[in-house]
Amino acid sequence: MENRIAGQESMMADRTDHTIKVLRSELDELVALVRGFTADDLARQSGAAAWDVSQVLSHLGSGAEISLATLDGALTGTGAPAGEFIQGVWARWDAMSRAERAEGFLAANEALVRRFEGLDPQTRRDVRIALWFPTAPVDVATFCGMRLSEFAHHTWDVKVAFDPAATLDPEAIDLLIDRGAAMVGFLGRAAGLGGRQATIAVHTTSPDRSFGLDIREAVAIVDAPAAPDAILTAPAEWWLRLVSGRHAPEHTPAAVELTGSAITLDDLRLVFPGF
Repeated sequence: MENRIAGQESMMADRTDHTIKVLRSELDELVALVRGFTADDLARQSGAAAWDVSQVLSHLGSGAEISLATLDGALTGTGAPAGEFIQGVWARWDAMSRAERAEGFLAANEALVRRFEGLDPQTRRDVRIALWFPTAPVDVATFCGMRLSEFAHHTWDVKVAFDPAATLDPEAIDLLIDRGAAMVGFLGRAAGLGGRQATIAVHTTSPDRSFGLDIREAVAIVDAPAAPDAILTAPAEWWLRLVSGRHAPEHTPAAVELTGSAITLDDLRLVFPGF
């Protein structure tokens, strides 16, 4: 029993350390791009339909501030930030100029990632973080993984503004693919099928995964079905972008294949409208 517990703790520590390192890598890559942006670059339409590039950076900057306050609240025992604090952060970032958003993005995200990196092994293992929305407190690996998911997808929003063939970072994919159940349940909208129901067998590549997608009253990941209504085969990178709403036909690789007449890729796009 003790050996099993020790093994589980070691795996958790490895996952936490790796997630923090990948978040650092993602940040450094985006920082290198942002430092070279012109005023026109910041005004360019991003991969998020409602935002220009500077607004994506604003979202990542304000999110970093809120995440840092949340982590600090767990470390000091003061708890998650209040709604008034969060509303104030959003309002301040919304009022910034495009250039101010870019500069603020750099500082806010560096501060958050350095705080993650500075956590000692015991804190990384033991602390539990209360979030600003109703849910159970989470460990550092989960909290950092949530930040990595948001950061990776919004990094794609920036990169695709300059490169239509942009993809998610492979290191992030390996960490995020197994968090799919939570993402699907949170982001999926069963109403996208207009009252229809479907169970889809999903097979991803790089990395390889097989599971089911059940669309009924809610949207959920289930065990791979024996008799699915359709079969979706796709790179794991695109599957993650599908779930997060970054799935326009022009950004869908030829390797994506959906067989079966019960549902189409456009149907799936309606189930996952994105954020």
